[in-house]
Amino acid sequence: MRAPDWLTARPVAHRGLHDDARGIVENMPAAARAAMAGNFSIELDIQLTSDGEAMVHHDDELGRLTEGSGPLRARTAAELRQVVFKNTSERMMSLADLCALVAGRVPLVIEVKSHFDGDRRLVQRMADVLSSYDGPAAGMSFDPDQVLALRDLIPERPRGIVAERHYTEADWPATTPDQRAAMSYLRHAFRTRPHFVAYWVNELPALAPWIARNIFRCPLLTWTVRTAEQRVRADRYADQMIFEGFHPDG
Repeated sequence: MRAPDWLTARPVAHRGLHDDARGIVENMPAAARAAMAGNFSIELDIQLTSDGEAMVHHDDELGRLTEGSGPLRARTAAELRQVVFKNTSERMMSLADLCALVAGRVPLVIEVKSHFDGDRRLVQRMADVLSSYDGPAAGMSFDPDQVLALRDLIPERPRGIVAERHYTEADWPATTPDQRAAMSYLRHAFRTRPHFVAYWVNELPALAPWIARNIFRCPLLTWTVRTAEQRVRADRYADQMIFEGFHPDG
């Protein structure tokens, strides 16, 4: 499978088209609706609950955007749907909720969050949800083991690796030295066989994504584009940007 054209056809709204000034919080229904209104693809994060559900949320723990504290994976989906979010009346969605909301109108680029423990339940739940979803959707992860799970469990969907040049223990405390080494320079690519790469904009240009894009013909997304300088860099070195904080068509 080669990555489909829709993956790079339009800019990708990072966690939806969120805007704190308008009370639109990342990964919330309003952010998805705003992205659809602009005809932007939606990048989103999924986290595993204690009862095996895939919830749309970036952080491993409650607190930055919500009331309360503690890890998401210690709570059930029903409990998380009751968590109060700051500055909004909206509630956390499951991946199935988001699919029902979007209904194929724009592509979904789903980042599988990982604790680097080999647990495949989140990808399995993603596979279950997408099995009855006809809209365009791709999966990706920083964790090569989760990209391999995408390859094994959802082979019919495009899969990608989210990457940067270096991985430190301070930034990636859940990883072992061997895992960090395997993540560097896309060394795992022959094992995971990604269809695309999503690379940190501040580290472009870089040899590994250049090889992936120009030798292996993997489309290159770049994240997270927030400034005019980063947009110029994205236009020069990547096929499409994952953006936030501005309206690309504005």
